[in-house]
Amino acid sequence: MGIKLRRLLDPEGWSTAWEDWSSKIGPRFWNVVRENWYLGFTSFGGPPVHFKIFRDKFVTKLGWIDEQVYQELFSVCQAFSGPGSTKMHYCINLIHDGFLPAFLGFLIWSLPGALGMFGLAIGVSNIGESLPRIVYALLSGLNAATVGIIALAAVQLAQKAITDKLTRLLVFLGAAAGLLYNALWYFPLLMLIAGIIAVVFDFRWLHGPVKWVVGKCKRKKTEERDVELVERQQEEERAASVKSSENGGAPETSTSRQRVSTVQQSQEQQGEGQLQEPEEEERVVPVSHRLPLTWKSGLALIALFLASFVAIMITRGVVPNNPLLYRLFSNMYLAGTIIFGGGPVVIPLLREYVVAENWVSPRDFLIGLALIQGFPGPNFNFAVYLGALTAINGGYSGVLGAVLGYVGIFFPGLVTVHGTMGVWQAIRSWRWVKSSLRGVNAAAVGLIYTAVYRLWQIGWIDEGFTHGTSLANDPWWVVVTATSYVGGCWFGVSPPVACLMGAVLGLVRYGVVVQGQGL
Repeated sequence: MGIKLRRLLDPEGWSTAWEDWSSKIGPRFWNVVRENWYLGFTSFGGPPVHFKIFRDKFVTKLGWIDEQVYQELFSVCQAFSGPGSTKMHYCINLIHDGFLPAFLGFLIWSLPGALGMFGLAIGVSNIGESLPRIVYALLSGLNAATVGIIALAAVQLAQKAITDKLTRLLVFLGAAAGLLYNALWYFPLLMLIAGIIAVVFDFRWLHGPVKWVVGKCKRKKTEERDVELVERQQEEERAASVKSSENGGAPETSTSRQRVSTVQQSQEQQGEGQLQEPEEEERVVPVSHRLPLTWKSGLALIALFLASFVAIMITRGVVPNNPLLYRLFSNMYLAGTIIFGGGPVVIPLLREYVVAENWVSPRDFLIGLALIQGFPGPNFNFAVYLGALTAINGGYSGVLGAVLGYVGIFFPGLVTVHGTMGVWQAIRSWRWVKSSLRGVNAAAVGLIYTAVYRLWQIGWIDEGFTHGTSLANDPWWVVVTATSYVGGCWFGVSPPVACLMGAVLGLVRYGVVVQGQGL
């Protein structure tokens, strides 16, 4: 103990320890900066496009993780609350370089868009009650192009998620169910059901009863067919006997015997085929893809977060006349905790928590909604815009509101995914976990199509419908969406260029339709 104490009090010991630590952590920080510095400026299109960008860069190009780990991370990040693409980015850097570099990577990833949304909030707070129609045309063009980008990303992710008929069916059902209904509890329930279906299917829990029912029906048909066959054989034998007695020869029954033998062989082959079971492949996790965090530490981290969440919510509900900024932070903290499905889901939820509170006007909300699609980085930066506007409208500093919105919306998801990754290390090789994530992943990809539909329904903004209406109401916006999709799919047009093209086409429509026809 005395030797350790002297080492701790020795300045040279501190210097040596610092040099050792910096020699190990320094290259990791530089690695994160070198590979992530531009992502926060160039990752347009929202979560579906972000997932594709991460796969192309970290799986295909850099090889930081393999395809299976990527699919597992995608399922985990989509199955739990918080910003899906931001959690994916954080987890990839966490696995490769550790906690502090991963946190730096999160700041590099999120701050460019957050600063842009803060600047937008300052600008919107100083405009009048209405905007020029040319601005509405620009925003509508951005929305139309973004729909095409998200649709293409959904198709490409579906191609990776679909591995058999079951996953194909789950992608379709997830998309269909997401289009038909929308609620806070609905998306996680759909993904849970999909995971259960995959486990039941892979473990063949229903194969036995189904085979029994099918076999019973087949046996009944086989018995009827056998009775007919026996009767036919008897008739043939009687006819052969009569003929033999007339000719003085033996009855010819070789043909019927061959037929019976053939039937028996086919039945035996069918029985053997039904008993064959596919071999289960063993899940081998490379050492480089394992996180140095125990499941106990992960559970402790999740428990601490839940305690903080309960404390904040109790204070929010019990203490009367809470300050505006505290209510803003608690609403964002609640949204960041209960949002499942990522960016496409956060938009309508934040509308209930901000516009319904009369903190931000519906028009300002829709302006931010249109422009967030044209900003790089996570869609959760929308909370920065709303936080700044709420603070400014309430007479507080916009910077303070933006910071509270930023921390409140991102902190829950990052903490819970960090703790979940610790637990994940212990259970990732379990067969039922692998099966369930296959279903969750397929349903999560299907829900991306819901984001396409939701934005499509409110993408066109103009003076007569500042709350947004369907892009399908004007063929021009359909063409813009198709151009964005085809450009990315067939000609390799990047999302930033597609957004720029959409904005230009929106201005073209304004010049031709509005100015040319005097509307």
